[in-house]
Amino acid sequence: MLDLEFGPEQEMLRDTVRSLFASSAPLSVVRDLEDDPVGYPVDLWKQLAELDLLGLLVPEEHGGSGMTALEGVVLYEELGRALVPTPHFASCVLAAGALARSGSDDQRAAWLPRISSGEAILTPAWLEPEGGYSPMGVTVTATADGDGFVLSGTKRHVPFAGAATRLVVLARTGDAPGAVDLFLVDPAAPGVTLTQQFSVASDTQYEVVLDDVRVDASARIGDAGTGWATWEAVMADGAILAAAQAVGGARYALEITVQYAKDRRQFDKPLGAFQALAHYLADAATAVDGAEVLVHEAAWARAAGHDVAKLAPMAKMFACQTFRDVTATAQQIFGGIGFTLEFDIQLYFRRAKALQLSWWDTRACEERVAVAVLGG
Repeated sequence: MLDLEFGPEQEMLRDTVRSLFASSAPLSVVRDLEDDPVGYPVDLWKQLAELDLLGLLVPEEHGGSGMTALEGVVLYEELGRALVPTPHFASCVLAAGALARSGSDDQRAAWLPRISSGEAILTPAWLEPEGGYSPMGVTVTATADGDGFVLSGTKRHVPFAGAATRLVVLARTGDAPGAVDLFLVDPAAPGVTLTQQFSVASDTQYEVVLDDVRVDASARIGDAGTGWATWEAVMADGAILAAAQAVGGARYALEITVQYAKDRRQFDKPLGAFQALAHYLADAATAVDGAEVLVHEAAWARAAGHDVAKLAPMAKMFACQTFRDVTATAQQIFGGIGFTLEFDIQLYFRRAKALQLSWWDTRACEERVAVAVLGG
């Protein structure tokens, strides 16, 4: 039976992480870490490990807590609300998810406990110049060579690569559209070059150039030819949490905008008393509530073991669009000062657009929803 109400333990989790982020990752820290080459507060990372939040979704047999997507949504709504800069999504959700799903026993034993403890950070290297979000967008090659592979090509928008212990590289191993595999690559290996990129969100991203980088056969995650299927499954889980992050950010952006509309006076009355602005805020509140319900339904379905091939991209698409629209409306209500660095709303506006474009963008989500609806 569908139940979108969070229980006492989940609400306790929310209170814990909200308090932690308020004390250890206020927006002043977010500002300080913009365009930083490391990009996350190390002390907070240690605290997340101590609270078992890095291993929240990692199976218990591999050193994690084995929680469900519902607990993940609670955490990610708070991460979005506070704009916390952290490699949690890259390492503890996507990379750990790929290893838990398809990694060998040795790979799981070697990496999952270290991810859960915060000792190791793994980050996916997926997108490429001129490439899209389908398997055909992967053109980095992994050529069999003796008892290993040689990887060549360029990846972009690789989060926290400068702090990563390993990269999880998607590479093409054949001519068929789905002939893509996942490989663990040491970012310090010969032939790997990292160059920091700068984005609208001022988050920490890198271009990764692989110039005949050799890896052992044991570096491949999963059986030959299964990498793309693994990645799609992991991304479905990730899309739900990215959507939750968008909901958390949108709700907080709405809260501070509503408060500003109450406090700021024009023509001897608050901005919120003007019907046009009031209606904009009403529309925004409706959209945020709708996005939250959709995200919670997707998380519930995933936790219950149901297929989320349609719900996951729907949640990502709608929540990220809502985050972007709400912050754009907020910018208009704040007026010119909303674009200045002294005001917090611009932090949310920039990150809303970045999150909408990240991982699965709107078009990629639409394609996946269309396939789920139409088949084929």
